[in-house]
Amino acid sequence: MSRSISLESVLKRDRAVIFAGLVSISVLAWGYMVYEARAMYHTGVCRCAGMKMSGPDTGPWSASTLIPLFLMWAEMMIAMMIPSAAPMILTFATVNRKRREQERPFVPTSIFLFGYLVAWTVFSALAAVAQWILHSAALLSPMMVSTSPVLGGLLLIAAGVFQWTPLKNACLTHCRSPLSFLMTDWRDGGSGAFVMGLKHGVYCAGCCWFLMALLFVAGVMNIWWIAIISILVLLEKVAPKGPWMGRIVGGLLIVWGLWMAFPK
Repeated sequence: MSRSISLESVLKRDRAVIFAGLVSISVLAWGYMVYEARAMYHTGVCRCAGMKMSGPDTGPWSASTLIPLFLMWAEMMIAMMIPSAAPMILTFATVNRKRREQERPFVPTSIFLFGYLVAWTVFSALAAVAQWILHSAALLSPMMVSTSPVLGGLLLIAAGVFQWTPLKNACLTHCRSPLSFLMTDWRDGGSGAFVMGLKHGVYCAGCCWFLMALLFVAGVMNIWWIAIISILVLLEKVAPKGPWMGRIVGGLLIVWGLWMAFPK
């Protein structure tokens, strides 16, 4: 009896420590993002990662700008995605601890988290390149907002349609079932934990990447738009009717996109 009570206390303590760590990472990321957004909107200049990225003109950025752009997107993805990944990470920690109690291989939860973040790091690199190209083509303003109603409308329509696709549903299903994912995809060892985290990150990116593309519509550093997308991603993953909420939002995005791209 005492052994089971001890195990339960360890599990609770372990989950509490990991949860506190995830909250701290999210708060720091959101705090820095809000600081950057406020600085940009007050001065008209974005100094992401301590580097001046834009000025009052719409001239092409140099290739070196890709580095701060990438860092901006990576930090933003950490702020947006860690909260919605918390159920999966905490479930991994619980399963991992129980396996350790059964004298099976144990690895730190941080390795799983690292694999998850690698997937979003790759996405951040692609998003930075996309933003650099759009700005060079004068399709984004210095405030990182789409200058083309047609581009904005098409992005909204595409994101809305994607909400109804089988790919979206398949990726979301994996994200909504942490225990099922771990039971069917479990791999032992540090490399196994990394691969599991990476695979979950890919599912997560596959589920949400089109929603992230909407940041080009209302502003990459529009903090309210970022918050709305983050909340939608979280609700899709944890709310009982999350998938249907996503489809309803998809329909609204299509209507909004048609209105923007093809105004009367």
